[in-house]
Amino acid sequence: MKIKILYEDKDVLAIDKPSGISVHADGKTKEKTITDWVFKNYPKLKGVGEPVTFDNKEIDRPGIVHRLDKETSGVLLIVKTKKAFAHFKKQFMDREIKKTYYAIVSGWVKNDHGIINKPIGRSPSDFRRRLAGRGARGELREAITKYKVLKRFEALCVGERSDLENLKRSDLKETQKFTYLEIHPKTGRTHQIRVHMKYINHPIACDSLYAPKNPYPKGLNRLALHAKSIEFNLPAQTGNPKGKIIKIESPLPPEFKRVVK
Repeated sequence: MKIKILYEDKDVLAIDKPSGISVHADGKTKEKTITDWVFKNYPKLKGVGEPVTFDNKEIDRPGIVHRLDKETSGVLLIVKTKKAFAHFKKQFMDREIKKTYYAIVSGWVKNDHGIINKPIGRSPSDFRRRLAGRGARGELREAITKYKVLKRFEALCVGERSDLENLKRSDLKETQKFTYLEIHPKTGRTHQIRVHMKYINHPIACDSLYAPKNPYPKGLNRLALHAKSIEFNLPAQTGNPKGKIIKIESPLPPEFKRVVK
């Protein structure tokens, strides 16, 4: 597994997570994960962080202080010490860390700027999904997402993602409308951006969970969501008692560049 390192110091490591790789194991599949990469390349991080439990089995997450969905690419932080883990966990809980995502969504988003403030709960029909608005089950947790339109465009489309391997010229659909967005989640709920975009009827392109039957731009074979940057405060150091605020950025995936010309 080849992982690009975007930033590293004695407290934190920032990597460029590829799409299609899970951050940690789910206890069911044997696919390689980011956690496996950390164990191999940073064995001393074992025990740093908080474990997750699947089917009554505890799985170590070395240094993992936040996560990205399997199909989402971009900046992911991994901390190196328990002290640094506590420092970053507090920043996430206090909403001091600034995250920026880029996304391609179905349809033309009407307003150039917007805020989606809608609690998120569980879907009553699919345990894998979350839901905003009417019908959500369980505890409804506050979720706030800001967005800005970068570009509205049209693209030649194909059908469902399942068509991709057997794509023929006859499978090509007419052009469809899409919007390229810059997104700033103010909270960190599971699938938050995907759920909120679905809620306003502009689901993320190529989302097999929340919009499996929506056409998607030709040349895009992955979820069109990318963690572009993250800004945070480093742990305090001698001579710098307040720490240093830095911003780490991930290059835009080539498939995004091809679609959004």
